Amino acid sequence: MDRNIIHLDLDAFFVAVERKKEPKLKGRPLIVGGSSRRGVVAACSYEARRFGVHSAMPMYLALQLCPDATVISGDMEAYSQHSHLVTEIIADAAPAFEKSSIDEFYIDASGMDKFFGAFKWAVELRQRIIRESDLPISLGMSVNKLVSKVATGEFKPNAEKYIPAGTEKDFLAPLSVDKIPMIGKQTASFLYDMGVRTVATLREMPLKFLVSAFGKNGRSLWNKAWGIDESPVVPYNEQKSISTECTFEEDTIDVKRLKSILIAMVEKITFQLREQKKLTSCVTVKIRYSNFDTETKQIHIPYTSSDHVILRTVTQLFDKLYNRRMLIRLVGVRLSGLVAGQHQIDLFDDTEEDINLYEAMDYIKHKHGSEKLIRATTLGVSRRVRMEMNAFNGKIVKMR
Repeated sequence: MDRNIIHLDLDAFFVAVERKKEPKLKGRPLIVGGSSRRGVVAACSYEARRFGVHSAMPMYLALQLCPDATVISGDMEAYSQHSHLVTEIIADAAPAFEKSSIDEFYIDASGMDKFFGAFKWAVELRQRIIRESDLPISLGMSVNKLVSKVATGEFKPNAEKYIPAGTEKDFLAPLSVDKIPMIGKQTASFLYDMGVRTVATLREMPLKFLVSAFGKNGRSLWNKAWGIDESPVVPYNEQKSISTECTFEEDTIDVKRLKSILIAMVEKITFQLREQKKLTSCVTVKIRYSNFDTETKQIHIPYTSSDHVILRTVTQLFDKLYNRRMLIRLVGVRLSGLVAGQHQIDLFDDTEEDINLYEAMDYIKHKHGSEKLIRATTLGVSRRVRMEMNAFNGKIVKMR
């Protein structure tokens, strides 16, 4: 039995929500993002894209390309609410679905053709989403997640595209290699330098050469070029929070050491947050004194996954919380109010330098391990402690 994997992607999601709030913006070039000169574009309308504007572009450059564009700072609360609305519609209809980001979904409709057409069902679901949410959404369907996602991206906005089983390679062949998911700018540039510009050409490269040039990612590139993707649709489960706690074997009053440990904890869980493509809107700090009195403080913040924002918040909360000057036996940090979304969604206060920095940091941590790149202020936190924090993944661990 062939798989039927549906990909749904809300068209220019932030822009669509802003236009729903203010219909006069329809048809106009619109940019959502930081309004300062050093700010960056979080999203833009298709009218602005015609001028060369795209997400993560510096705002000053976007306005040079499209000076008549309307700039809106963005409203993550509204975007989250509309994302939940669409999620509820899909959950009501789909047998199994995955929410891969704030505006993107996969549905496993395998076996539906036995009863009625899977693609017909997908089209009807898309129409229901448009009708009940008043938001535009595109869909692609094929035998796997990879090809379905590419189909959606290739034909959106307002896409309804079915790639029948057995035609995946023909569909992918003429496309530029940068149309393949997870091929970033650096990989695409490297392939271009080798003369590899289309998927068809990439398919001709020997597997051994790709593995030699790209390591373990070489085999992934080869599989994608051939339209091979066995990854399952992971059932959606709304994670409420992510946290970590550390219990000391010896109670301490060393504030400098406590703050170093808190910083190391934040580094750990914010990296996990970005790896899971999540943003947080609530930060909580917890301390437990030697007499077992436990106190917490929390604060709501704009949605983010940025270390520097969360570190500043955690430090402020700890300074307000720790006022008894007693020995401490435990500290903890919790991030809650989570929504799906990659770091690029959190651009309203970020600069281009911030984004490039986090991309580079996460690349190094993902490739070599999170302990390979740390802040100088946490050098006093022992390697053993770090390994325990990583190994236990948010559980209470003994600190020596």
